[in-house]
Amino acid sequence: MASPRSLAALVIALGGLATPLASPIAGQAHPDSHAQLIARGEYLARAGDCIACHTMPAGKLFGGGRPMQTPFGALYTPNISSDKETGIGQWTAGEFYRMLHEGKSRDGSLLYPAMPFASYTKVTRADSDAIYAYLQSVPPIRQPNRPHELRFPFDQRQLLLGWRTLFFREGEYRPDPAQSVEWNRGAYLVEGLGHCTMCHTAINALGGNTRSKEYQGGLIPVQNWYAPSLTSNREAGLGEWSIEDIVDLLHSGVSKRGAVYGPMSEVVYDSLQYLTEDDVRAVAVYLKALPAHSRETDTAPPSVAMSEERNRLAPLGKKIYDARCALCHASEGQGKLPHFPPLANNQSIQMTSSVNPIRMVLNGGYAPGTAKNPMPYGMPPFAQLLSDEEVAAVVTYIRTAWGNHGTPVSIREVNQLRAAPIF
Repeated sequence: MASPRSLAALVIALGGLATPLASPIAGQAHPDSHAQLIARGEYLARAGDCIACHTMPAGKLFGGGRPMQTPFGALYTPNISSDKETGIGQWTAGEFYRMLHEGKSRDGSLLYPAMPFASYTKVTRADSDAIYAYLQSVPPIRQPNRPHELRFPFDQRQLLLGWRTLFFREGEYRPDPAQSVEWNRGAYLVEGLGHCTMCHTAINALGGNTRSKEYQGGLIPVQNWYAPSLTSNREAGLGEWSIEDIVDLLHSGVSKRGAVYGPMSEVVYDSLQYLTEDDVRAVAVYLKALPAHSRETDTAPPSVAMSEERNRLAPLGKKIYDARCALCHASEGQGKLPHFPPLANNQSIQMTSSVNPIRMVLNGGYAPGTAKNPMPYGMPPFAQLLSDEEVAAVVTYIRTAWGNHGTPVSIREVNQLRAAPIF
C-alpha cells in the first residue's frame, strides 16, 4: 500500500537477495526451488514497499493496523501476515493475485484505492506468486483488522465502481519494444511495484490521479508533505541530473545534488536501499526519460505585495540563518557536501509549494540510514525554538537569497503546518 512509511519499520536481513533479475519484467525469471521463490518474493515485497503501510512503527511485521488519515476519513491497513484467522494465511495464490490485479479482496469486495492496485495491476502473475509465497512464510501475527472510519457517503463501497471507471485500468505491464531492456525494467518497477504516481501525481477531489498530470507533483494529504514534480526542472525534474546522481540519491539517500527527507526518506529506508544496483539504475534511467513539462522556469517578476513581504522578513531571516543555519549550510548557502546539502540553487527550496522547507525547519529530520550511508547527518527541529514569524522569516530568506527564485512564506502557512503529524 502507499504511504505513510515508517522509519521504525523492522529491517529484514536480505543477504540472499542481491541476485539481479535480468529480464525487463521480473516475472520472467523462474526460481528452481521454494526457498529461492520466497527470497525473490521478499525482494519484490521490498520493491513494493509493503512494510511501509502494513507494519506499525515498532510493531510486528505485516500485522497491519496502521491508520491512514485521508480527506474522506481514516483507513486502517489490514493484517497481511500468514495468520489464518486475522491475516491472509487461508488465501490462495490466485486470490492474492486477484487482489493485486483487480483490486478485489478475497470475498470479492472492492478495495479502497489507498491500496495502490491501480499500479499493482501491472505486476506479473509470477511476481505476485513470489510475493504471496514470501508473505505465507513470515510469522503469523494474530491481530484482528480494525474497521475503517470513513464519513458518509465514502463508507459506501459501491461508490468505488464509479472511481474505478474513471481511474482504474486493469492489466499487466507490457514491455515497449522501442525501448531498451533497462528502460523497460525501470518502467515496470516505477509504474508497478514502486507505485510512484501515488505521491508524485496530484490527487484530485475524487481521490484519483489525473493521467495528464502524471509525475507533475502534488501535496500528499495523508502526511502533509509535498511530493515534487519529476518532470519540471523547477522542482525535482531530473533532466539536469546525471544517472549516477539519481542512483546515489535513491540507493543511499544522499547525493551531490542533495538528500532525501520526509516520506521519501522512508521510501529509501524501507525499500530502495535493498534493490540491486542494476534495478536502481533501471529506475533512474526510466525517471530521467520522463518527458519534461511546462513551468520549467518562472520569469514573471514578483508582485509588489510579495516584494514587500520579502523585504520585511528577509532581514530577520538572515539574522536567524547566520545564527542557526550557516554552521552546516555555509554562509552563502553552498552547503558542505556530502553531509549538508546546498540551499543555494536548490530546486527543492524554490518550488511553488513551500511545505517541505517549512516542515524541515519545524520538524528537522535525518536522511535514511542505509548500507551506503549508515551514519547520516541530520537537521535538528526548531519548532520549540522559533516562533511562527521567525520560521516564516528564515524560510523566506532561504527561498529568496543567493539567486533563489522562491516566494515569501506567510506566518499562517507556518502555523498550519506546526501541528502536522511528523509521520
